[in-house]
Amino acid sequence: MARATLVRRARELLVIAERIDITLGEAIGLSTIEAAAARWAREQLQRQHARGLRWSREFFVQIATDWLHFLGRLEVPKPKIMPFADRIADFAAYQRDERGLSPATIRNQSWHVEKLLGWLGEQNLCLDNVSLEDVDAFLAANGKQGWGRVSVATSAKALRAFFRHAAVRGWCAASIATGIDGPRLFRYEGLPVGPPWPDVQRGVASSSGNSARDIRDRAILILLATYGFRSGEVSGLQLEDVNWEKEIVSIVRPKPRRTQQYPLVSEAGEAILRYLQQVRPRCARREIFLTLKAPFRRLSPGAIYHLVSTRLDALGIQVPRRGPHSLRHACAGHLVAEGFSLKEIGDHLGHSSAKATRIYAKVDLVGLREVANFDLGGLR
Repeated sequence: MARATLVRRARELLVIAERIDITLGEAIGLSTIEAAAARWAREQLQRQHARGLRWSREFFVQIATDWLHFLGRLEVPKPKIMPFADRIADFAAYQRDERGLSPATIRNQSWHVEKLLGWLGEQNLCLDNVSLEDVDAFLAANGKQGWGRVSVATSAKALRAFFRHAAVRGWCAASIATGIDGPRLFRYEGLPVGPPWPDVQRGVASSSGNSARDIRDRAILILLATYGFRSGEVSGLQLEDVNWEKEIVSIVRPKPRRTQQYPLVSEAGEAILRYLQQVRPRCARREIFLTLKAPFRRLSPGAIYHLVSTRLDALGIQVPRRGPHSLRHACAGHLVAEGFSLKEIGDHLGHSSAKATRIYAKVDLVGLREVANFDLGGLR
């Protein structure tokens, strides 16, 4: 770990050692740690060393848990048993082996199924005698808890897939899957609007400094905006994916499940090369983009989201979606404005179907105005 991180952890350990007695020879549980953390957080707030209780308490719990685990003094809680875990695993295996769905889709569907089964347990219900009314009540409860219409519809779709599989296995009645109905979603109701292209250029320009963060962020922003890469495609980019001799960058597309090659434009190549030469740590990791501080690891989706959103916030750019996917939408919108066909845009974005690209025709305001102004020559 970085020296600054070690110093911060060491200071926290001194505080923890004063407030948690490890001389009794007993295992220490999470409740004891959290109680000590709450007292410490209140002390910090009273001394005006912190603005709130949350971060002081959470950092105390994190460091104390790691320390006690290292000493072998942490009371390990019994693993939480997920009800019907074997059936969720069977469903996931079917989606993977028989339907060929991507790991991300399977994780998402399994998460929704786990949420339902956990909710059924809280209601003292069981999967073996679940009814359609129970599923409807679960979806309605999520809607009341703040889920949007799209989220509830996504959950309903995942549960339909699960109950279809469950009916085939004989776990439930076949009528449940056919009766699950989420909120109605209108086609193209959510337009994929990204920042205006001049704002995207401002965002890239904001990372033109000489700090390690600016150098790394500039390379990532250029890849997101120029090629419309997804955040996972950027974070998973390997050193061998850039062919410097042929000036080609290769991306493994998760949805079409194929490798796609792009010409390495000079701006992107120069930004990546500068990052590799001046910033990227020397380590055994094969991913190009790593964390700035040790322990060095691949950037998480949350880290890339934070990277993009903070740049947009700093420039006062107001858009509905502030993550890396907004730059993908901005790239598509820019290509539409430049006159590229939907087929060319779909190929650039790695769409396996033209249906995924059609929605960008609705954000082509210039083209839509031309259609609206088309003179029919007096025809009625």
